[in-house]
Amino acid sequence: MMGHLGFSYVGALFLIMLFVPNALWARKKPQGYSSEHESRILLAFERAGEVLTTACALIFDDFNFHGWSCWTWWLAAAFLLMILYELWWARYFRGGRRMADFYSSFLGIPLAGATLPVAAFFLLGVYGTVVPMMAAAAVLGIGHIGIHLQHSRKTA
Repeated sequence: MMGHLGFSYVGALFLIMLFVPNALWARKKPQGYSSEHESRILLAFERAGEVLTTACALIFDDFNFHGWSCWTWWLAAAFLLMILYELWWARYFRGGRRMADFYSSFLGIPLAGATLPVAAFFLLGVYGTVVPMMAAAAVLGIGHIGIHLQHSRKTA
C-alpha cells in the first residue's frame, strides 16, 4: 500500500506526456489568460499536488509493468486517459487557442485539460496500489481542477 521504492519508467512516461504539452502551452497561452486572482488555497493545493504527484510517479516502481493481471486494466485505463489528454492538447493547439478552448470539455469530460491528467495519475496509483499517489492526485485535483473551474466561470 505504501509502494516499493525504485525508479518508475511508467511514471516518467506519464510525466513526459504531462510536461511536454504544458511547456508548449507556456509559449502559446490563450489570449486573455491571467493567473491573477487565483485562490491562494487552491494554488497551494495545486503546487503541493504537483510536487507530490511528480515525486510519487518517479520513486515508486510499483507503476512499472510487471506482466498481465487483472490490475493491468487500471494501467490501461490510466494510459488511455493520458492519450485522451494528448488528444485534447492537439485540439487546443490546432484551434484558436482561446480561453474557451483551454477550459473546454473533451468527449463529454468537463475541464478535460485538468480532469484527465488528475484522473490518470489517480488510476496509476490504483494500478500500483500506492496510496501516497492516490492521495497526491486527490490534492492535485482539488487545486488544479478547482483553479480551472474558477477560470472557466470567469470566461463563461
